[in-house]
Amino acid sequence: MKLVFMGTPEFAVPCLNALYTAGHEVVAVFTQPDKPKGRGYALAPPPVKVRAQELGIPVYQPATLRDGEALRLLRELSPEVIVVTAYGKILPRDLLELPPLGCVNVHASLLPKYRGAAPIQWAVVNGETESGVTTMRMAEGLDTGDMLEWVRVPIAPDETAGELHDKLSARGAELIVSTLEQLARGTLTPVPQDEAAASYAPIIKKEMARLDFSQPAVRLHNLVRGFSPWPVAYTTLFGKRLKVFSARPAGTVKGTPGTAAETNGRLIVCCGEDTALELINVQLEGGRRM
Repeated sequence: MKLVFMGTPEFAVPCLNALYTAGHEVVAVFTQPDKPKGRGYALAPPPVKVRAQELGIPVYQPATLRDGEALRLLRELSPEVIVVTAYGKILPRDLLELPPLGCVNVHASLLPKYRGAAPIQWAVVNGETESGVTTMRMAEGLDTGDMLEWVRVPIAPDETAGELHDKLSARGAELIVSTLEQLARGTLTPVPQDEAAASYAPIIKKEMARLDFSQPAVRLHNLVRGFSPWPVAYTTLFGKRLKVFSARPAGTVKGTPGTAAETNGRLIVCCGEDTALELINVQLEGGRRM
């Protein structure tokens, strides 16, 4: 199938690989512009761009999709379908209506739950025991299109967002190949989303990762998992930021939330509802991880 792929971060790379390996004609890749990175703020290419160049696929990085230039280019490319995976830009209606088979999105949740930018992180933060990947025919709303296929993926009790990311990325690559095969055969039956069951996963901001010890330990454990590897949960100790890379609930204890005590070599912090959280892997500002 002749297609254009749109994606940006590492999550989208396995989908691009799978489409290429399956023999689809990927005539172009659209990705976000290079962005400054690191202490020197040197421009760094998105992971999808790097992989596309390795595969010899032409890469386009428009700053906007709304000035008519992207539409002109896509008309020239004439794809049968556009596949979108974590691209990071909203596609306007004229682009959505261009390919004969439509635009198909690979989304890292079981829609309609966790529409939006950070479905993996919020599923873990909220203590979900299951996530998944959904392919859908894109519409103008935010992740509102009809669902085509989906696969369920369990979330382990101590699993981090980073670990779940890798699992869902791999399953998404498998799913998009299956979806395109059935789309070509005309055997898919699109399923409208249940708006009453919809929820949203907003963009993650660093301040969201601050630990509030008035919350129960299980909630804080989920927050630590959900914000690993980024932006990393944190609190303060001796007036300095203390990053918390891993933690676990440590039973019941009575004490003022936020009060810490070392017990038999374990660093325990009192939390809300008479619970406690053990801090396992931490890093104090200016120090090393321990």
